Amino acid sequence: MPNYRRLRVAGGTYWFTVKLRDPDSRLLVEQVESLRAAFRIVMTAHPFTIDAIVIMPNHLHTLWTLPPGDSDYSLRWRQIKAAFSRAMPKGERISASRQSKGERGIWQRRFWEHTVCHQRGFNHRFDYIHYNPVKHGDVRHPHEWPYSSFHRAVRQGIYPADWHVDDSAPFTLPPDEDD
Repeated sequence: MPNYRRLRVAGGTYWFTVKLRDPDSRLLVEQVESLRAAFRIVMTAHPFTIDAIVIMPNHLHTLWTLPPGDSDYSLRWRQIKAAFSRAMPKGERISASRQSKGERGIWQRRFWEHTVCHQRGFNHRFDYIHYNPVKHGDVRHPHEWPYSSFHRAVRQGIYPADWHVDDSAPFTLPPDEDD
């Protein structure tokens, strides 16, 4: 069994990418209310702040800040995935390995995480999250995507409503060593 090394900082801020097993699925946007409910359930038991989030059809990106003294984001992801999966009707293809572990076949087993150590890295990831629907060709402008904290950021005055509307340059993340 692999031994994944993850940097855990109590009270830290983390950037996550979490994907569905089926890359062609649209389940996350089709069942967005079930996903939101899963987040609410877990946030009640294990609080954290969602600094930014975008829910795409088959994956999501999010920035979280955990409470002081707490670094257990894995527990939260395990519970979010489980709560969402329980809300879905059964019927997906499940491998023998997943069946033996009592798992569903909805999510990829792992998730990608990055510990955000500096404001510059936070800002880049915050922007990347909100630009993601444009990057994937789902919309032409970030304000057109309904499953994003972009709208909250506009209300808070972080972005103008027309952020990135006239920018034709693709948005990319800096190398990790730069943040």
